[in-house]
Amino acid sequence: MSLTGNWSYPTIVKFGAGRIAELPAACAQAGITRPLLVTDRGLADLPVTQSVLDIMETAGFGRAIFADVDPNPNETNLIAGVKAYNEGGHDGVIAFGGGSGLDLGKMVAFMCGQTRPVWDFEDVGDWWTRADADAIAPIVAVPTTAGTGSEVGRASVITNAETHEKKIIFHPKVLPAVVICDPELTVGMPKFITAGTGLDAFAHCVEAFSSPHYHPMSQGIALEGMRLVKDYLPRAYADGTDIEARAQMMSAAMMGATAFQKGLGAIHAMSHPVGAHYHTHHGTTNAVCMPAVLQLNAPVIADRFRLAAAYLDIENGFDGFCSFVQEFNDALGIPKGLKALGVDPAKIDALIPSALSDPSCGGNPVTLTAENLGELYRASL
Repeated sequence: MSLTGNWSYPTIVKFGAGRIAELPAACAQAGITRPLLVTDRGLADLPVTQSVLDIMETAGFGRAIFADVDPNPNETNLIAGVKAYNEGGHDGVIAFGGGSGLDLGKMVAFMCGQTRPVWDFEDVGDWWTRADADAIAPIVAVPTTAGTGSEVGRASVITNAETHEKKIIFHPKVLPAVVICDPELTVGMPKFITAGTGLDAFAHCVEAFSSPHYHPMSQGIALEGMRLVKDYLPRAYADGTDIEARAQMMSAAMMGATAFQKGLGAIHAMSHPVGAHYHTHHGTTNAVCMPAVLQLNAPVIADRFRLAAAYLDIENGFDGFCSFVQEFNDALGIPKGLKALGVDPAKIDALIPSALSDPSCGGNPVTLTAENLGELYRASL
């Protein structure tokens, strides 16, 4: 089976090995002639990024790059990115990298023509309607990891550098116009990033599948996404050059982000404050939090995960699924608890208000309170 395709769901996706060569055509399709490449500091000087700049230059686009992006991007990065975009006279963004580069790139395109602060567009009610939709620049997204699925997302996660809170900024036009998914770009990922990003995709699928909201399309996508991660993440982890495994994980990442239109839950509500305060890797933090959240939600989700376990070829229903999750984490080198990620047990209570106000709470099948979030954090230490 050829793992190559041109898809129009949930946006235009050019999928397959070597398709980064089609970047100029993707920009033309999006109406971009003077792109700004936005990525993170870690990627800026790597050969994979330099090759993309070469493609841009050969196409007559120049080599404009902005890479002042932190692992958990914040409004300081965003202000600098918007300044670079506007002063450079650009007409679109190539968002390139993992979750941080993709999220910040999308926000640069979103904010380049807005007059209100970014926090006015948080994913609360209809706040997105405050934005001037005509001022949002087009985006071409090129993921270099397989995890967040931000390349097919309509939002970005931005950390408030002053309050250390992660905020979800949403607008329908933040969805990239064209996505290039080239699994060859992920070959150089180190093992711990392969594991952490892959388990981020898994967490997206698990939480979407757990969400009580009615969305059968997302439910089906989440189920198959879990299967792809179960079958192919161990292969990608063991051999980073396994292109089939890398391609299937890129698909799983997009599926997770598409599925969580149905909702996220306590895993992400817990993870966002931890990442903001302790600068932990997001997907790894999700993986650490998942076992405790599954137990909290057990009374509501056990039956549906009994069906999922059968599809995933996991024995013993929900209990078997929970055992699989812990064994999966262990096999992929995930730390045993939040304490191993640097979280101070004495400061757990400081995380609870941010977790409780996180928009992800609304998708958890068990209502979240300060009390049960505290219990989840302590159980995850």
